[in-house]
Amino acid sequence: MSDRFVAEHPPPDVAGSPDRGRSWGGSAIVGATIIGVIVFTALVSFVWTPHDPLLVQGAARLQGASSEFWFGTDRFGRDVFSRLMMGARTALFVGVVAVSLAGLVGTPLGILMGMAPRWLSQLFLRTNDLLLAFPALLLAIMFGAVYGASTFTAMIAIGIATIPVFARVARSGTLQVLSSEYVLAARSAGRSRPAIALRHVLPNIGGLVIVQASVSFAIAVLAEAALSFLGFGTQPPTPSWGRMLQEAQELVAVAPMQAVWPGLAIAAAVLGFNLLGDGLRDRFDPRLDDSR
Repeated sequence: MSDRFVAEHPPPDVAGSPDRGRSWGGSAIVGATIIGVIVFTALVSFVWTPHDPLLVQGAARLQGASSEFWFGTDRFGRDVFSRLMMGARTALFVGVVAVSLAGLVGTPLGILMGMAPRWLSQLFLRTNDLLLAFPALLLAIMFGAVYGASTFTAMIAIGIATIPVFARVARSGTLQVLSSEYVLAARSAGRSRPAIALRHVLPNIGGLVIVQASVSFAIAVLAEAALSFLGFGTQPPTPSWGRMLQEAQELVAVAPMQAVWPGLAIAAAVLGFNLLGDGLRDRFDPRLDDSR
């Protein structure tokens, strides 16, 4: 078998390959189901909600669950269930933008770190570690103080803070792929570094990046809720789960369910993405084979 043939046809059992013969685990199915319900709820909110989420009804303040108001109303008479539906849209939007920004910047950066000379790679790695130690929540608060609190500011800050995580994961996967025999054969065949990165490295670390994206999505949802709770995220009157929690804290003694519903929504979203991440890791992470 020639080196050229090996370079053009790498073996299937490599990092991140989806053809590893593993079945989807229960955690991935449960996580995907939870996420599917949240996504469906967010999509439905574009065309239908039981009531106008922004409509203030003074006569309907702090009502309990009923056939008219399924989860009751808040202190302004707004329907809690409708606001939860619209809040799901906000949470998913922030997660998609933040994770996409982090993945599109961090993954190529990690590949470059892995393929760079050793001294340069170590320099990048140490710099990346410094950025990784900087809390995302603190960065978002700084962004909010400088540029103004908003959903856009929150998701950009969360995305920037997550870039080092993707860079580190991509670098680790790149080093593993570069040590494989088929990449050595590709180098012997005269392939350039960019060609190796596009043809061999990027497809084979895709599974690892997808796993990290799922976990980072959960962190982004939680971070957006925390920022909204503190007043540095989504601003009223736009519904946000974190903002709903903040408004409900003064009513815990009078209407405790006002805090329960958004809290459950945040917990369900984080749990769903974490379970999906665990299932994807079990399927795609090649290091699990080495530890068994």
